[in-house]
Amino acid sequence: MNQKERMQAGLPYKAWMDGLAEERMENKRKIHAYNLCSPDQTGELTRRIKEILGRTGEAICVEQPFHCDYGKNIEVGENFFANYNFTVLDVGKVVIGANAQIAPNVSIYTAGHPIHPDSRNSGYEYGIGVTIGDNVWIGGSSVINPGVHIGSNVVIGSGSVVTKDLPDNVIAVGSPCRILRQITEEDRKYYYKDRVFDVKDY
Repeated sequence: MNQKERMQAGLPYKAWMDGLAEERMENKRKIHAYNLCSPDQTGELTRRIKEILGRTGEAICVEQPFHCDYGKNIEVGENFFANYNFTVLDVGKVVIGANAQIAPNVSIYTAGHPIHPDSRNSGYEYGIGVTIGDNVWIGGSSVINPGVHIGSNVVIGSGSVVTKDLPDNVIAVGSPCRILRQITEEDRKYYYKDRVFDVKDY
């Protein structure tokens, strides 16, 4: 098993061997071109982001700047939106469902290093995948750590650090992130805290 195969299997691997450094450099060139693209060239931006990511839906918007390691290890569903400065360390697989809304400065980390300094200094690292369900809103400056599974219909408060799995239909906040409460039918009538919708087409 070479180092790339070890990386894909979630095993300790060395990131500069077996073509991995070259793959990252190729992706960095694509990311560089994407981030320098004029923001009014929406068709070109869509084409470029679909070339970077492994799988997307038809409708996708990723605001510049955007950063990732490999790109092809990221899969997103239909109607994906990520705001400014979305960063994904996609050493492991990152799978995000439909209708995701990612606020500014969100980071998803699949990459990690051993805890013991001798092990860490060996040059081995690892990547453990992250999965995120449908209809998830991740608040600004949140961090999703390796191995986390986030269910569908989840809202994560800004500044959260998600270290453990979250089930469907919850609001979760904090560092470390914890479940605040369930999302219920009562929430449907509000657009912000106790402010009730004054429109009918929501």
